Amino acid sequence: MIQRVQSIFLFLVAAAMGVTLGMDLWHQVIADSGESFTLTALFLEKYDNSGEVILSESKWYIAALASFVGFLAIISIFQYRNRGRQMMLNMVNSLLMVGLVATIFLTTNGINSELGANDNGQYQIGFWAVLAAMVCNMLANRFIRKDEALVRSVDRIR
Repeated sequence: MIQRVQSIFLFLVAAAMGVTLGMDLWHQVIADSGESFTLTALFLEKYDNSGEVILSESKWYIAALASFVGFLAIISIFQYRNRGRQMMLNMVNSLLMVGLVATIFLTTNGINSELGANDNGQYQIGFWAVLAAMVCNMLANRFIRKDEALVRSVDRIR
């Protein structure tokens, strides 16, 4: 049945990926020149002192990965009849989310090393949404395992 608690957690994973796609992931201000960098799921943009975009680079792979994670979470919601497949999809989703966090981290680290910046910048709400999605995915898997254990115990009684 779709109205189980793990379905709510999987929906929250998909919603968090929507937040990741729509919000900023990282922001860095260079104190010396007044320039700033903002990373979203689609672009890395460089701004000058007045706030105008100087440079815009595509980071489509972050958006593609976040979209795929959200899509996989939606598919997993409708796999309630096959709990084994649902758990497998969630495990793959967990690995993809770890890859997404690593991709964001490596991208921001690469930018900082190019700039020679003293601080690492600030991770914004889009980045933290990925971490919240990881927690929701873990909780969904826990409740799926709980359901599976309940079904097996009922089968033993019969």
